[in-house]
Amino acid sequence: MTAPSKDQLEYLPNRVVVSLTGPDTIMLLERLVTHNTADWSVGEARYGALLTPQGKVIADFLALRTQDGVQLDTAKAHAGDLTKRLKMFRLRAQVEIQLRDDLVVVIHPGADKAGVVDPRHADLPRRSFQPAPGAKPAADYDALRLSLGIPEQGEDFGTAEVFPAEINLDLQGGIDLKKGCFVGQEVVSRMHRRGTIRKRTLIIHGSYMFRADEIHAKTGIGVVSSAFKDIALARIRIDRLARAEAENQPLRIGENTVTVEKPAWLQAEMAALLKP
Repeated sequence: MTAPSKDQLEYLPNRVVVSLTGPDTIMLLERLVTHNTADWSVGEARYGALLTPQGKVIADFLALRTQDGVQLDTAKAHAGDLTKRLKMFRLRAQVEIQLRDDLVVVIHPGADKAGVVDPRHADLPRRSFQPAPGAKPAADYDALRLSLGIPEQGEDFGTAEVFPAEINLDLQGGIDLKKGCFVGQEVVSRMHRRGTIRKRTLIIHGSYMFRADEIHAKTGIGVVSSAFKDIALARIRIDRLARAEAENQPLRIGENTVTVEKPAWLQAEMAALLKP
């Protein structure tokens, strides 16, 4: 199949590329970021994040291994925070870190095998980083990511605002708790070990949903982080959701009833929280 022409390409205007090059690139990332950096093939993308020492997300990203280093696909609004922290942690490592204004994040149609696989979900489009002056802003990407339960920084959360589990970073392969170390690892590991995860980003269905709307039963259980028509993502207290479900309490935004998608992993976490 022929590749799309430049005027057919779609790019994500809220994403940018940060490049790391130099002989110490992998060594630097190994001690900083949440994802595994071992056995990482050129051309493979991995999902991860850089955290504060307190375990909150400074920025999440898709990291592409290249011949001379790594390229990070991250939120445009928060790329400055990410770049600043990486440079601060660099110390004497031989790594050049720069924002690549010459590249955009292009997404490819389902049948197009160009680009790299997005590891967060099998139904997300492949993407590539390239100069694409003729590309147009992607029209349907947000609707797709909401339907797949993919939160995005700049829309669903900001800098140092959430713990990784609250945006499902662990469920999407973005955390390797078995690696040697990373910034914030102690906090993240303790939350998983003790089962103290209380908030998750979940898919909700309803009508007249808007960002920052509160979802309530008898009490508030969560807040909408992004919405498109009748589908939204919300950061929800799953212990309160479990109690509401056990007591048959309807969930509402204002006077409108909403429903929450409950995959098997969520049902298991809710059941664990209800145990005495």
